[in-house]
Amino acid sequence: MLIDLQRAVGNYLHDVFIINWDWWVVLGFAAQGLFTARFLVQWIASEKAGRSVVPMAFWWFSISGGLLLLVYALYRKDPVFILGQGLGVFIYLRNLQFVLKERRAAATADT
Repeated sequence: MLIDLQRAVGNYLHDVFIINWDWWVVLGFAAQGLFTARFLVQWIASEKAGRSVVPMAFWWFSISGGLLLLVYALYRKDPVFILGQGLGVFIYLRNLQFVLKERRAAATADT
């Protein structure tokens, strides 16, 4: 029984990581890498400042990673992933819009 379970797990992992490997999987990993980088950027900026900071790079990584993950989800036809990434990208764009609006207002107030 244990050997059957090991074989089944081995076959599953072989299918997922070897048989199903294509350029879409590479795109998915690249997208996930961008998406993960946003947390690293935010963490490093917060550590440097000694408080919670959300730098502009966080939003750019969120948007670029989110859009690529959305493309990947659309290709895979995964409705859960499509809705999650679609909503996420909308929220990231909206937050970026707020940040840019605030920066323009601050620049205008300085002049």
